[in-house]
Amino acid sequence: MKKTIKIAAAQLSSVFLNKKKTVDKACEAIHNAGANGIDLIVFPEAFISGYPDWVWLIPNSKGAALNELYLKLVENAVSIPDESTKKLCNAARKAKINVVIGLHERNSETSNSSLFNGLLFISDKGTILGKHRKLIPTGGERLIWSQGDGSSLKSYETSVGKIAGLICWENFMPLARNAIYGYGTQILAAPTWDKSPNWLQTMQHVAREGGLFVISTCMAIKMEDIPDKYEFKELYPEGREWINTGNSAIIAPNGKILAGPLEAEEGILTAEINLQDIIKAKRMFDVVGHYSRPDVFKFELKKSKNKD
Repeated sequence: MKKTIKIAAAQLSSVFLNKKKTVDKACEAIHNAGANGIDLIVFPEAFISGYPDWVWLIPNSKGAALNELYLKLVENAVSIPDESTKKLCNAARKAKINVVIGLHERNSETSNSSLFNGLLFISDKGTILGKHRKLIPTGGERLIWSQGDGSSLKSYETSVGKIAGLICWENFMPLARNAIYGYGTQILAAPTWDKSPNWLQTMQHVAREGGLFVISTCMAIKMEDIPDKYEFKELYPEGREWINTGNSAIIAPNGKILAGPLEAEEGILTAEINLQDIIKAKRMFDVVGHYSRPDVFKFELKKSKNKD
């Protein structure tokens, strides 16, 4: 393993509800990142093929409009594996880079008609390491995504250390965080839709609490990135330019922001890190080590909904 690792947050917009073009855009970003010596790149939440921001705009009583949008969303979602994941894996292999990418995942194991808010982990050898399904969608998101289970709370051994992921407000869940810490995670991918200052404070807290590096990646997307054929655009305030300004950041185990926040533009944030900084950060506080107190507290992760 390299002593110094170069990591990146890809603050990019999707090609809205267009899987093919979004995957092509991701592959181009992966190729360019690899050419620039980046070892790990993290894409935003629901990058393939766009965050369904209409859930905060259209009431559930508007069934006809929601049905059409949902159909389009499912048609542009990913099954793992499929041709889209094959392209992403090939890009990662050629670029020799580890990839974590947010996506809509179809429940291909059953009806193929429900969706999960997912993360796909790909190694620098071009192999799928695994996937994570968001445990609980937030607010209006519950009208879109199913709930994941504990089976996808894990970390993955990679050429850049142990990587895990929590999506958006999952990072507010203390027990979900504790599960990830317990696996010895060194780099946490935290794709999100939250651009707020409070979110960045949370990311700094998580980095310090877990003694790990955090890559918080949010999508930067303008009104013009949504095709005019989608009528929900009319529900935004008049004159609005940005739907989400991004504010992605990379954070060290001591809570210091190493790169970003990047506001109101697309771009690739990068930072060089040394995993030995994790050990230094944990000298005083190791949440799953000398500070864990297993004689007082008991933590158990239920790996599947179907197991006791």
